[in-house]
Amino acid sequence: MIQNPQEHVVEYSILVVDDNEEILDFLIDDLSDKYKMHSASNVQIALNILEKEIIHLIISDIIMPDIDGYDFCNIVKSNIEYSHIPIILLTAKNTLQSKITGLEKGADAYIEKPFSPNHLRIQIENLLVNRSKVKDFFSSYQESNLKKNVMPLEDEKFLVKLNSTILERIDDPNLDVDILSSSLFLSRPTLYRKIKSILDLTPNELINTIRLKRSKDLLSLKRYSINEISIMVGFSSASHFGRTFLKKFGITPRVYAQQQDISEKQ
Repeated sequence: MIQNPQEHVVEYSILVVDDNEEILDFLIDDLSDKYKMHSASNVQIALNILEKEIIHLIISDIIMPDIDGYDFCNIVKSNIEYSHIPIILLTAKNTLQSKITGLEKGADAYIEKPFSPNHLRIQIENLLVNRSKVKDFFSSYQESNLKKNVMPLEDEKFLVKLNSTILERIDDPNLDVDILSSSLFLSRPTLYRKIKSILDLTPNELINTIRLKRSKDLLSLKRYSINEISIMVGFSSASHFGRTFLKKFGITPRVYAQQQDISEKQ
């Protein structure tokens, strides 16, 4: 994850969807010591929760009335706002075809009932660790090597487009979530939730992070003054740039540039 002077601990949120009240209660009780839990007895309630809350992982039963788990999985994975959310399907069906169907609908894991709580916890942790790797990778992000990281194709496309859009306008001090949402043809709430869910950053925090990372690249080139760089990455003044750089990296731009000179000479 992106390094800050103060460590930031993410509280992951999990949505459990099952029409069996006993299963819901069991999963909420079993997982609430580590995760923020949400529950839904049907898909429509689950979709309402997804509209209002930032969810990091979904656990869903397959056999449910009206809309089953397969269709719910398909709805989530085909919606750009939610497609990044890992889904674990729970089912009493143990046929190969049922597993294939779940994977075809975009499920990230498939667990048969009755299941081991420890097995489920390990699956959850593995999927969330993979999400953390995406966040960590973006903190040292370069579009040229994005494909080296393992992530869903839609997330990869989204991050590439998002990064490119910010870099194209990085010298604009007025660049904000409204400009980004308009450029990406997404509503403001959709863009906010998407970025927050994948990267655990607000859009403005992400813009600021990319500005600062770009400024480090420019400082390393030793072609521009600090004042020129502050303008090139969209800061209103060199002093504002300096304060923000120091807060982020614990070092001033001038000292950082001097350190690059020393390392090259060694």
